[in-house]
Amino acid sequence: MTAAVVAGLLAGYGIAIPVGAVGAHLVAVAARSPWRTGAGAALGIAVADGLYALLAVLGGAALVPLLAPVASPLRWVSAVVLVALAAHWTRAAVRAYRAGPSGAESPPPAPRRAFLTFLGITVLNPMTVVYFTALVLGGHSTTGGTESTVFVAAAFAASASWQLLLATGGTLLGHLVTGPRGRLATALASGLLITALAVGLVV
Repeated sequence: MTAAVVAGLLAGYGIAIPVGAVGAHLVAVAARSPWRTGAGAALGIAVADGLYALLAVLGGAALVPLLAPVASPLRWVSAVVLVALAAHWTRAAVRAYRAGPSGAESPPPAPRRAFLTFLGITVLNPMTVVYFTALVLGGHSTTGGTESTVFVAAAFAASASWQLLLATGGTLLGHLVTGPRGRLATALASGLLITALAVGLVV
């Protein structure tokens, strides 16, 4: 049982800690939203990781050949969605800056909407299930039902804790950068970073 917990934690952190385009977008959204919104987005990513871990233990070996043909198109879709989101937030930040103090910024997404958005973006990366499948087939988790459940739960907990840490960091950044120029600079920098990382998904 302990081995399954450790394996799940290591697997969850292994997939979560490398901050890519989705992680960068999470920080950017959290920086301009209430913490509840950032937490909702973080849990959306963690749930997707947990679902892919579950798929891996249920039959990842059979799923990998089915996912391989659609992996590249899904990466392109994910990249396009991320670039579109980055462009939307950047345009909104520029409009708010030009409007001055009297102009109202676009309202941040509700926690539920942030959860669904980030769940969808993360699900578009089928390589996550390939990653978990490789760990499962490599013997990093046991094949028993209880051990598999513990593995999936630990992987979800690890991913959730890291994503919530990113969301909290983004919220703190948003509290520090409160001036109009600071918020504009943060929005522009995050937009460029997310775009670059999204392009990296398909290059």
